[in-house]
Amino acid sequence: MTDTSQRPRPLRVLAAMSGGVDSAVAAARAAEAGHDVTGVHLALSANPQSFRTGARGCCTIEDSRDARRAADVIGIPFYVWDLADRFREDVVEDFVAEYEAGRTPNPCLRCNEKIKFAALLDKALALGFDAVCTGHYAQVIVNEDGTRELHRASDMAKDQSYVLGVLDEKQLAHALFPLGDTVTTKDEIRAEAERRGLAVAKKPDSHDICFIADGDTQGFLANRLGKAEGDIVDESGAKLGTHEGAYGFTIGQRKGLRIGTPAPDGKPRYVLDISPVNNTVTVGPADALDVTALTAIKPRWCGTAPSGPGNYTAQLRAHGGETEVTAELVDGTLEVSFAEPVRGVAPGQAIVLYDGTRVVGSATIATTTRARTTTSVT
Repeated sequence: MTDTSQRPRPLRVLAAMSGGVDSAVAAARAAEAGHDVTGVHLALSANPQSFRTGARGCCTIEDSRDARRAADVIGIPFYVWDLADRFREDVVEDFVAEYEAGRTPNPCLRCNEKIKFAALLDKALALGFDAVCTGHYAQVIVNEDGTRELHRASDMAKDQSYVLGVLDEKQLAHALFPLGDTVTTKDEIRAEAERRGLAVAKKPDSHDICFIADGDTQGFLANRLGKAEGDIVDESGAKLGTHEGAYGFTIGQRKGLRIGTPAPDGKPRYVLDISPVNNTVTVGPADALDVTALTAIKPRWCGTAPSGPGNYTAQLRAHGGETEVTAELVDGTLEVSFAEPVRGVAPGQAIVLYDGTRVVGSATIATTTRARTTTSVT
């Protein structure tokens, strides 16, 4: 098996350059490998000043300038493409609607699915490019029969395959991840950038949600959805306090509950359920969060869909660990059982299945079954 970046013929590659160090080094490596590389920065906001800047940014005017300077050093053409409307519709509005419905979305995963490997890739292919290159830490492996597989990065500490689990085989056929097989620390990637003369070598990593300028997710949602006072209750339905919008909570949340009445056992309480219908947030003890099974919808497979039940490992959040599961696709719905109970699982999150290092596919969590109550949460 060989990586797609080792194909014998040079490719016409469109390198998505966020303005950060990873995408700059990825573009430089693609060019060094002999590919015909063009850099592109995605303008994702009609008002770039509203996006994060500096350490937290990835889509600002500042980032666009950093990407252009990197492209100049690498010696490749560079363009800025305006995808703000698509980003607003497919990522930002989806994010707001999911929270309004009591679910917990992952906007970075949605951006990869709808923007970088849909809108961007479609435009790239229409212009005659062979592949889109990004600075993600993951690997695309080409089998002897020509089929492609998505695998974890060589360095598990930097692996980002979870947020790429939405890519199908067609998209993988046109994806390059030059950093995926690099067993190096981030400091070494920065050192490589410095050796290449890239000014972004010391630029801090972006993090959190790029389109929430101040990092206040609850405030962002309140501005979009308005404040709506509701009750915070315990498992029996007894009122413990109030809130200004159920959308401001996530299942498993411990901090920021502002409950005046302590629990009888003195232990912390966590968000167990969010009901947008009656604007109620239910809280309770940690062990009430234990999930033994779930159902997930809208499955996307990084290759052929599995048939029948199978044993896999699953990842439930971008920086989470793996857990052993049994999963089966039944009438288009993924049914998953955990070998051991897990916590912090919320509808709206993505579950990504792995067979060893290979990404099998992903789906959106619809319902969960709790160990203590043996009831489903939607």
